[in-house]
Amino acid sequence: MEPESTKAMLNDAKVSIVMGSKSDVDVMSEAAKTLAEFGVPYEMRVVSAHRTPQKAHQFAATAKARGIRVIIAGAGKAAHLAGVMSSLTTLPVIGVPLPTSDLGGLDSLLSTVQMPGGIPVATTAIGKAGAKNAALLAVAILALEDEKLDAQLGAFRESLRAEVEDHDREVRQRVSV
Repeated sequence: MEPESTKAMLNDAKVSIVMGSKSDVDVMSEAAKTLAEFGVPYEMRVVSAHRTPQKAHQFAATAKARGIRVIIAGAGKAAHLAGVMSSLTTLPVIGVPLPTSDLGGLDSLLSTVQMPGGIPVATTAIGKAGAKNAALLAVAILALEDEKLDAQLGAFRESLRAEVEDHDREVRQRVSV
């Protein structure tokens, strides 16, 4: 049974996290985790551009009416999911290339990033770092109209800066010993 807070997040979703296969959950969960840390409501779904094209079409075409403001699409190999989503909605779409056993995700990266002019897909790094960055990009997009979220994002960035400063101090102390 899902906790009430998770149910509320799923019911009031502002971001859709979609993936082509259940096997992608491990990577795409990084996006969900990051959105949850910012309190951004999201949904997570399996929608295949190749195996369920009608579902993909309906999903993207109705996203805006369902209150979705950003779509994060993760896919491997041919990686057409983000492009299909973008072709069917005017919402921002962020593509996450997934690692593959064949080419390590380079195939996914090239498939996701090579969109024709007019059908944009913002593309992140391959894998978990890309999923996390996709969520952070979604947060930045939503923060354009949400001062609280903008402040949270600013505090997050400041924590990254402070962490690097701490690491720098630790390294300098080791060297001077």
